[in-house]
Formats: sequence, C-alpha cells, structure tokens
Amino acid sequence: MGRAVGYEIDVTDESDEFEPSTEIGEFLDWLVVERGRAANTIDAYRRDLEQYDAWLQSRGAGLDDVSVADIEQFLAERTRAGAAKSSMARQFSSIRMLHRFMVEEGYRRDDPAGLAEGVSKPAGIPKPLSEEEVSSLIGSVTGDEPRSLRDRALLEFLYATGARVSEVCGLNLADLDMEASLVRLFGKGSKERVVPFGSVAHAALENWIANGRPAMEPVRWRRRDDSLAVFLGGRGTRLSRQVAFHVVRDAGERAGIDREVSPHALRHTCATHLLDHGADLRIVQEMLGHASITTTQVYTRVSQERLWQVYAEAHPRARKGKERS
Repeated sequence: MGRAVGYEIDVTDESDEFEPSTEIGEFLDWLVVERGRAANTIDAYRRDLEQYDAWLQSRGAGLDDVSVADIEQFLAERTRAGAAKSSMARQFSSIRMLHRFMVEEGYRRDDPAGLAEGVSKPAGIPKPLSEEEVSSLIGSVTGDEPRSLRDRALLEFLYATGARVSEVCGLNLADLDMEASLVRLFGKGSKERVVPFGSVAHAALENWIANGRPAMEPVRWRRRDDSLAVFLGGRGTRLSRQVAFHVVRDAGERAGIDREVSPHALRHTCATHLLDHGADLRIVQEMLGHASITTTQVYTRVSQERLWQVYAEAHPRARKGKERS
C-alpha cells in the first residue's frame, strides 16, 4: 500500500490526499493470509482504517504515537458527523484489531485502543478447534508423495508450536534441533524464541525432510535462501504464506469442519489446548511470542467457557429441565 489514495473524509475538512501508513498494509495482508478474511471484508477494513489514519495525519499524529484521547476524539467527531452506530462499532473494531496487531508484532508496546471508551467492545474470544477436529484436520492429508509429507508436517508443526505462519515460512533447516525437538523462531523485529515440539510433529518433520523435501528440490535453486528453507513450494522455492494458508484451509474442508480453518486458528488452538491441559500462562506467552501477557489471557477465557460447557453437559444438577435419576 505504498501509493497515495484519494477519498472523502467526513470528519475533517483537510486535504483528502495522503499516504497510508505501512502498518495498515501489513495488517491487511495478515488478515488475508493468517485469518482468511474475504475481499469485501478487507475492503471495509481498508476504508475504515485509511479514514482513521488520514484523520490522525491531518492533526500531526501517527499510528505509532496516537493516544487514547486521540482515538476517543476521532470517535466523537464521527458521532457528531452522524455516523451510524453499526458503522461506528465496525470501525472501532477495525481500529482495535489494528492496534492489537501492532502490539503483537512489536510496532508498539502499548495498546491505546484497548483503553478507549465510547463504543461497546467485542469480546474477541478466538474459536479454537477441538482435539477431535485437529485429528480430523491432520488425518485428512493422506498418501506418501512429497507434497502430502510436506502438508502433514506443516499442519503438525503449526499445531505443535503455535507459530505464526510467517515464522514457519521463514524457517531454515539450521533453526531446527531435531535431536532435542526444539525450534528457533523469529518474530517481528527479529525477536528470537526457542519452542519445543512433540514426538508426533518430530516424526512428521523427519519424514518430510528425509523423504519428501529432496524430491521437491529443484535442479538449480532460484535463490540461495530457498535452499535453506524447511518447507518448499511446488517450484522448489521457499513456501509462501499464501500456499501455507491454502494447505490449512483445504485440509479443513476435507475434514468436514464447518468453518474456515487458517494457520492462525491452529495458533489459537495450540494455546487453548495447552491451557486446557494445565500449562502455565507465562509459558504459553513465551511459546507464542506475545509481547504482553494480556494478549495471552484471552485463551484463559476460552478455556473457562469450555469448562462451563463440559460442566453443564455432565453435571446432574446443571442440567435444567431434566429429572434427577
């Protein structure tokens, strides 16, 4: 999103020609690749965020230094301009997601939108897969041809580590310690962390590297960096985020999962299942590479909801309208 964009801004009389911030472009790319959002949804986010960005720039502010007061003033001016409540809620949701993304990716240490008032805030609780759905997802990849070995290893690794898809696509063979079942991951800003992976992911990776990857290596590498990659694409280049997204989505469709599955959903699922089985919140934070513990705490709410669901279904006194035996 490097070119100038012209459009009407209904909250200011300043010039409507401006240069969108690069963070918005990266956020929209993330929505497409890791969350699988549709084109119409992306267009709506773009309009909302470019209007917000242009308003900030017209006042000498930017996404990296906007304050809570700035956001609340923007919302107030939108209200005075007659914006519908539904539009306001959607736009504020876009702003909140953008700033949460900026914190998680290391652009900012604080989240001003998380403290802003004036619009009701969505809960934002992720929807993880069940353990049975994960088994069906990975089990939908059959066969021993190189691409199947790669896809199975990719799914196992995403679920085992909770890594971002960009981190997995950027992974090099030298980042894997197969003897210790550890991987070195690099987040935004080259933030490094070491994450373990279990025996099932280990076996899938080992099979791919030994039997699948050599068959997908080209006669001549297009780039030296491609020769270092753990996961390869169909033409012998480093696996792209777009291809990784399609691998996960297609596996979800074959498994009969009734919602679209993305690499980000597997990241959510890894975190939730770890907490379900007793992992410490700080350990999960470290595994996922979250800058703030508050980002990780959302998964505790997911686990509590699942706990109550199981309790309501299993406890005799929790089942309303049913006679006790």
